[in-house]
Amino acid sequence: MVLKRFLSVIGAYKTYEKWLWFQVKNGERPEHIAIILDGNRRWASEQELNPWLGHKQGAETVEHLLEWCEMLGVKFVTLYTFSMENFQRPPSEVAEIMQIAEGKFRKLLTDERIHRSKVHVKVIGRVNLLPESLQKLIADVEKATAGYDKQFLNFAFAYGGRAEIVDAAKTIAEKVKKGELRVEDVDERTFEKYLYTSHMPNQEPDMIIRTSGEERLSGFLLWQSAYSELYFLDVYWPDFRIIELLRAIRTFQRRKRRFGT
Repeated sequence: MVLKRFLSVIGAYKTYEKWLWFQVKNGERPEHIAIILDGNRRWASEQELNPWLGHKQGAETVEHLLEWCEMLGVKFVTLYTFSMENFQRPPSEVAEIMQIAEGKFRKLLTDERIHRSKVHVKVIGRVNLLPESLQKLIADVEKATAGYDKQFLNFAFAYGGRAEIVDAAKTIAEKVKKGELRVEDVDERTFEKYLYTSHMPNQEPDMIIRTSGEERLSGFLLWQSAYSELYFLDVYWPDFRIIELLRAIRTFQRRKRRFGT
């Protein structure tokens, strides 16, 4: 009886997934999706697990997300994985997160899907604050995928939106000081050339998704998000499924984007 109910639930889920896919497949899909991966620790806490297990499960969800985005034709994916403020967490938790990150970036180096799909991988943030071993892995992954341009995958790691703007301003100021750039030539387009996301032809997310029920950006892509559609949902990141992504895209398709006009 229990097995029969379980199979019934699975069948209903698959039917609902197909129905959502039918709804969104012919509509305009966001080219660039950014996601704030929130709720890993609360997911673990509610199951009476060590916080690092929440981060580990969240990292597994990221792998599924990449498959879904490829299937949906989403070219740019930017994930908020570790903020500047996260360094203030207990040292043991930060160390565990760094270990998980090392494992995932080591896997990315030889991930057949990354190379088959020509995914350009980039870490945006103050990478110099990360452990040297992780910095090296990141550099190796970025070098190995630097020539790819079919899909872009960005990890916002040691990232802060204010820090990004400050770093861009410092770089511009230095160029002006050296005579490489004139003050009168500094405008919005010039400024964007010095943001962490300048390697992408589409820096501005069409949609920003945040999991866990929180409804704020927490410093994520402050410059780039000026006209992004925001979507918040009451699901912890480890429990994020393809139906959540399809619902978000359906909501995106129902909105009218005016860009201030």
